[in-house]
Amino acid sequence: MTDLERAREEFSRDRFATECCGAVIEEVRPGYARCTLQLQPEHCNAMGRPMGGAVFTLADFAFAVASNFDQTPVVSLTTQITFLGAAKGKTLTAEARQVKRGRSTCFFEVSVTDELGTLAANAAVTGYVMQK
Repeated sequence: MTDLERAREEFSRDRFATECCGAVIEEVRPGYARCTLQLQPEHCNAMGRPMGGAVFTLADFAFAVASNFDQTPVVSLTTQITFLGAAKGKTLTAEARQVKRGRSTCFFEVSVTDELGTLAANAAVTGYVMQK
């Protein structure tokens, strides 16, 4: 089984992101994940643009995958998300990158874009590395 297959199987238990919202893991390695979301009408606000909650969910899911895949479990402590532009495409992509990992905390940056190149959001996430 490939790393991608293992990650998809493991994180399929994150049912809100995967089943309810439709997030898909596209690439994974320790400290990095790229996840996508095919936008549907239920993801959009009254103006027809992706709802902030949908963007946040995708960013949070990418962080969860990147911080937990083949590593000591991590939970988020804080997330600061900045919405930078209205996505106009049909697919959102979140890329989570580990910046630093210590014994008890870690820090990740997550960018969310659409397929047209619009930067929709940036998130800074501090995680707590759970002790075994």
